[in-house]
This record gives sequence, C-alpha cells and structure tokens, in this order.
Amino acid sequence: MTTSPLPPVDDTPTEILARRIEAAFEDRSLLADPTHADAVRQMIARLDAGTVRVAEPDADGRWTVHTYAKQAILLYFGLCSMQTYEVGPFEYHDKIPLKRGFAEAGVRVVPPATVRVGAHLEPGVVLMPSYVNIGARVGARTMVDTWATVGSCAQIGADVHLSGGVGIGGVLEPPGARPVVVEDGCFLGSRAIVVEGVHLEREVVLAANVVLTASTPIIDVSGPTPVEYRGKVPARSVVVPGTRPKDFPAGTYHLACALVIGKRKASTNLRTSLEEALRDFAVPV
Repeated sequence: MTTSPLPPVDDTPTEILARRIEAAFEDRSLLADPTHADAVRQMIARLDAGTVRVAEPDADGRWTVHTYAKQAILLYFGLCSMQTYEVGPFEYHDKIPLKRGFAEAGVRVVPPATVRVGAHLEPGVVLMPSYVNIGARVGARTMVDTWATVGSCAQIGADVHLSGGVGIGGVLEPPGARPVVVEDGCFLGSRAIVVEGVHLEREVVLAANVVLTASTPIIDVSGPTPVEYRGKVPARSVVVPGTRPKDFPAGTYHLACALVIGKRKASTNLRTSLEEALRDFAVPV
C-alpha cells in the first residue's frame, strides 16, 4: 500500500469535526490547539477518501454545500508548509501534497497528470495529462482528457467526458458558494469553460468553446420563443456558443451567450455515442 500524507479516517462524527473547523475559521489562533488542527486534517482525509464531499444532492436533486468542508480546505493551506519533493523525474515545490494510491483506487493516471490530496476519484476514472485540485470529486468512469482542469471543490459526476483543454473552475470562497456541478453523463467539448458555480444537469452536451459563467445568458432557442437561464443548463440540453446584439452609445455590438439548440436523443445515452448528439445538429466537437 502507498503511504498517504493524510491521517487515516477515524470514527469521530462529522458534526463534531465541523464545529471545531467552524470555530477555527472564526478564530485562526485555535489552530495552535491540536484538537482543532487535527479536525482540519481529518476533514481533508475524508474528502480525499470520498466519505465527505463539498456539495451533494438530496433526493430531489437539490444541491447542498457543506461550508465546513470548504473552510477545512482554506485552513489546511495555513497548516501546510512549503516543501520540495520528487515524483519520478518531476520536482515540485508546494504546500499541498500530491494524491497517491491510484492503483488501489482503480484509477488510471497518465503522466504528468496531477491530483492534489483532498480530491476524490471514483473507480474507473481516467486522467490524461490533466489537473484535479483539492476538494474536487470525479465520478466513476469519467474521462478527464489532455490539459483539462478540474478546479477546487468541483463536483463531476459519473460517465462524464471532459475533452481536451476543458476548464472547470474552482470555487473556494466564499465558503458557502456552490461549486461547479457537472452531473452524470455530460459531454464537454474541447476548450469548453464552466466556472463560477454553474450547474450542468445530467447528460448535458456542450459544444467546443462554450463558455459558461454565472452571468452568461443561456438561451433555449429550440422552441417558438426563447427561454433564458443563468447559472444552470437543463438536463440533456445540447449547447453551442452564440452571440446576441446589445445597444451601446457607440453602436450595436454582439455579446457572447450560449444557445440551447435541442435535446439529446434517447439513443445517445452512452458516453461512446455522445458525439452523435452534436452531429445531429451539425455542431463541431
């Protein structure tokens, strides 16, 4: 077994750890007390093991953010010191150790993919040369392709495909803010960007170069009248980059938006056939 830089997960109730972390977040001097410092490390260990997550859905699909988990991450930076260490031919100089034990976890990691401790990868995840930050969770059988980035606390579902260069933003502060959520079965085309807590519901398809921020207009143009969303893409939507005109004193200019041009067919349920969802609408991957 590979030695973990984190303590073993113990049986202390999460509620007790949360109270200690919340107290230390309000008064950083409490981190000098081993009880509070160990609570922070234990919470990072649970995030790493997947027994705790930064955000999770309830039975009705509503997502709840566990503020104490984000607070633990922020406090963990203060507990760690800079160190130089080597992984094969690579040298690193950082505060946060790298995650280990991929073989035991059933995860494929292609050099030089990097995962920080405190991130959880479910069995069957494949990481091409890519980056997964602390607090993130990546679901079973998900592909994180070359130069894709999964930011702090992002929640990526099972059977997701993050194509080359996809940027999933991190959301650490404020601690109560929802992270980026990409639900099961989504397909994100090359260089797509999703940041600022945007929520992709299940089986969404983003074409290449779609950029979604909290303020990006997401306009469903598949019906007789447009329907606009912000911060959320409805399940099974097929989304492409778009623009719409806006009047300024100097004239009319086109600002970026995203267009929902239809829904995935039932025949495109499998990840291996998701590209068909884009071909149906003559959209590039």
